[in-house]
Amino acid sequence: MFKHVPNILTMCRFVLIPFIVVSIFQKNYIAAFIFLTISGLTDVLDGTIARKFNFITNFGKLIDPLADKATQICTLIALAYTNIIPYWMLIVVFVKEAVMIAGASFLYGKQLVVSSRWYGKLATVIFYVAIVASLAVNYFNISVHFDMYIYYVALILTIFALIMYFREFYKKGYMNKEELSTKNKEIIGK
Repeated sequence: MFKHVPNILTMCRFVLIPFIVVSIFQKNYIAAFIFLTISGLTDVLDGTIARKFNFITNFGKLIDPLADKATQICTLIALAYTNIIPYWMLIVVFVKEAVMIAGASFLYGKQLVVSSRWYGKLATVIFYVAIVASLAVNYFNISVHFDMYIYYVALILTIFALIMYFREFYKKGYMNKEELSTKNKEIIGK
């Protein structure tokens, strides 16, 4: 039973998403902060338990980053909808995450599960810091929106992470280089 704790904690993060979103819609920034903090703590805890007791599973490798992405995207949607952040920022993150999910699905189809890397984790952490800063700016009604600068750093790190994942994807041969050129010829020929 104990070996399932990391995955149960990960699933709890999915349950917390509606509470975070509704709190933002209701402008209850303290509640949103609390739910986001609980979500972040379960993220740290599930990873720590999985590594310490060697409970790392392919399901966990796949679902943990998905929980991060779902929390991040849904929270950013709520922030954009309430005009706290601009929509273009949400679109950039959404496109990056869609590409990452498509890549993970492709690899999973080849029985490969790639763990998240430091650059992906760093981008996620900086986004969480930016989100918390947005909640603070709006709760305390601060006129200087310093949170936007943190979002810009997070966006740069997100684009960097995407480039690094593509580089690793191609370099490690997850996709055959000849297969790529053959597919490109087929697409051009059609």
